[in-house]
Amino acid sequence: MENKTLAKDAWGSRLGLILAMAGNAVGLGNFLRFPVQAVQNGGGAFIIPSLVCFLILGIPLLFIEWSSGRFGGKFGNHSTPFILDTMGKGRLWKYVGVFGIFTNIAVVAYYTYIESWSLSYVLHTLLGTFEGMSQTQVAQFFDDYISIGSSTTGIPFEPIVFYVLVLILNVYILSKGLGGIEKAAKIGMPLLILFGIILATKALTLGESGRSVQFPDASAWDGLNFLWTPQYDSLLNPKVWLAAAGQIFFTLSVGMGTIQCYASYLKANDDVALNSVSAGFMNEFVEVVLGSAIVIPIAAGFLGLDWVLENAGFGMAFQTMPFLFQQWGPVMASFSGVFWFGLLFFAGITSSLAMGTPWMGFMKDEFGWGMKRGAWSFGLLALIMGLPTVLFYHHGFFDEYDYWGGTVSLVIFALLESILFSWVFGINKGWQEITDGADIQVPVIYKFIIKYITPLLLILVFLGALVTPQGNDWMSNIYNLFSGDSWQLDNSSIIRKLSLYEYKNQLLEAKTQLDREVIEDKIFYSNFARIQLVSLFLFIALLVYYANTRRTKLLTK
Repeated sequence: MENKTLAKDAWGSRLGLILAMAGNAVGLGNFLRFPVQAVQNGGGAFIIPSLVCFLILGIPLLFIEWSSGRFGGKFGNHSTPFILDTMGKGRLWKYVGVFGIFTNIAVVAYYTYIESWSLSYVLHTLLGTFEGMSQTQVAQFFDDYISIGSSTTGIPFEPIVFYVLVLILNVYILSKGLGGIEKAAKIGMPLLILFGIILATKALTLGESGRSVQFPDASAWDGLNFLWTPQYDSLLNPKVWLAAAGQIFFTLSVGMGTIQCYASYLKANDDVALNSVSAGFMNEFVEVVLGSAIVIPIAAGFLGLDWVLENAGFGMAFQTMPFLFQQWGPVMASFSGVFWFGLLFFAGITSSLAMGTPWMGFMKDEFGWGMKRGAWSFGLLALIMGLPTVLFYHHGFFDEYDYWGGTVSLVIFALLESILFSWVFGINKGWQEITDGADIQVPVIYKFIIKYITPLLLILVFLGALVTPQGNDWMSNIYNLFSGDSWQLDNSSIIRKLSLYEYKNQLLEAKTQLDREVIEDKIFYSNFARIQLVSLFLFIALLVYYANTRRTKLLTK
């Protein structure tokens, strides 16, 4: 009975589908990564390249993934290995599709850990934990929380407990199929936007009222002006363009396989053009309008723009915001904290739910597994992969997963699927898939963009990550190269990351035995994390091979 139920799984409404797709895209990166990227790339200098990349990279990839998913769904395929297999002429495309399952499990392993922080911080906000804390104490609280040996609530192994609880919640909703995901999106997305609007309004009305003796020049307007004053010289800076293009993957959840999976449950003539654009623009609204109007203006309103420019980072959300909320008094601090961390939780869970569907679709299609079995097996895999990110967070395990599973693999998969769509499947057939049943007139210029511009941009993004120059200073390094000097790689480049160059260099420069032991630990855990990731990829590839063998045998009978 369970298998038959899953076989009939379908979206209940168009609104539910769009909200679920938007929920997939709207994630922690909209509120945590985008503001930091904007600050690190010159504020207003980042906005124009960001919007341009959305139009010539984001929208085309949304068209590609929505139409590919619907096409694969016509043949009963609900995961990327065999969706790509139906589009490609060679045997290898199904193994390229492995990225569409691998990435989701690798990312959800640590992504749900961040979700658990948000849920825990909602609880601590309600308990009044942050009342009377200094900024330093709030920052220290986060370090204490992620230390396995300490507890901020009295619960033993607190971070593990919250992590497992959030993982179980994800699995429970997934076990209800698309209907469960749709209900979660219909609740989570409106609340997320409502919380965001309330916080953004509060930030915009802060003005200069947060000034203090320590920060006499603090102004929320300075933060907002910094983000929204265009700087046209950035149009000639490769660093900003590559950062803007890279943000597309985080903000739209392209290159993951989740969009194809969701779209595979559409009917043959259901619209993909308007749906993809609607979900994309909803995500952009949340990111550019709400995402840029909360963290940076509030921080600048109390601490000043100079502090923000010097300290902007992922940790601000948990290590700074609770302290800033306290400046509004205990009642407003409680509301603001619940809104902020509730917003992050809903942004996280609507994305992590999407990450379970490719595995579930694959196991149902190939092995007849029902929703519950598929969901709980996904949860078990995520737990096996994710527990080390909790236990060894300080040793860099989390960062390795994020870099290889949540960054590099997205770019590789997006590049390969864009080549498949335009050059193997064929742009004419691809364009037909995009426009069939479309409720909007898709500008014909996108046919050219999808075939030429998008793959070229993806190649540039990949090469940019592969050989990132020292200090991310492209202009100086390009000039030096033409002057006969060698290209100096940055430690963040794929080549140096792959060889653990930074750690090995630190090991050579270590002055004490303790320093050497710390660095050796980081090398050990980095290699451990990579072995985990490679093992996961090979495991999924083996399942795909076995599934393909089964299909071949059935066809020959």
